[in-house]
Amino acid sequence: MLRQRILTAVISLPILIAAIWFGEPWFTIFITTAAILGSLEFFSLASHFKIQPLTYLGLISVLLLIISPHCPGIMVTPFIITLSITISLVWILFRSPKEQAFSSWAWTMAGILYIGWMLSHWIDLRNLNGGRDWVLWAMLATFASDTGAFFAGSILGKHSMVSAISPNKTWEGALGGVVFAAAISLILGISLSLPMTYWQMIFLGCLISIFAQLGDLVESLLKRNTGSKDAGKLLPGHGGFLDRLDSIIFTGVIVYYYAVFTMS
Repeated sequence: MLRQRILTAVISLPILIAAIWFGEPWFTIFITTAAILGSLEFFSLASHFKIQPLTYLGLISVLLLIISPHCPGIMVTPFIITLSITISLVWILFRSPKEQAFSSWAWTMAGILYIGWMLSHWIDLRNLNGGRDWVLWAMLATFASDTGAFFAGSILGKHSMVSAISPNKTWEGALGGVVFAAAISLILGISLSLPMTYWQMIFLGCLISIFAQLGDLVESLLKRNTGSKDAGKLLPGHGGFLDRLDSIIFTGVIVYYYAVFTMS
C-alpha cells in the first residue's frame, strides 16, 4: 500500500506542479478533471442509500462553477448556484421515486457546493497577482500536512483522535501534520518570497494543516455513513479522487481569502 501510495504521488505530483507553473488553461483543466471525477465518486456514494442524485445536472454545475472565475466582473457564481437550485427542484417534481425526491436533491446540491464551489477558489487563487506562487505554496503545504500526519501517525500514533469517524487518526499524527506543514510553509514561503512575515508563514501553515485534516475527517464521516472504505479506486494507494481532494477542499478557501484580504 505504501509503495502504491508513493508511486501514485511520484506520477501525479509533477503533473500538478507543471499545471500550476504554466497556468491557464492547464491548471483549470487539471482542477476540472479532478473535480468531475471526484463528483462522480461523491454521487455514486448515494447508491448505498439507494438514492439517485441528479448526476448529470450535478456534473454540469460543478464544471460551470470551476470555470466561473474566468468570467470576472459578472455575478456568475451566484447565478450558477441559483440556477442549479431552481432546475434541480423543478426536476424532482417529475422524477420517480417521489419518496426519495428531496434526498436526491440534497445529495445533488451537496456535491455541487462541496466540490464545485469550494474547489473554484483554487482557480480564483491562481488568477491573483502572484497566484502561481500562492497556489504552489498552498498545495505543497497541504500535501506536507498529509505526509507528516501519515508518517507521524504510523510511527508514533497511540491516542485515537476521533475513533467514531476514523479509527486510524491519532493526536500524534495530527500534531505531526501541523508541524510538518508549518516547516514546509516557512521554507517555501521564504523561497517563493511570498508577502508574509515568518510568523505569518508558520501560522498559516498550521491553519492549512488543521483545515486539511478537518476536510479529511469530513470525507471519512461521509464514507462511514455510506459504509464505504474508499470513495473510489482510480488512485492506487490513495483510493479515489475524492479521497485526495478532501484535504484541499478547505485549504484553497482559507488561502484565497487570506491572500485577498492581506493584499487589498
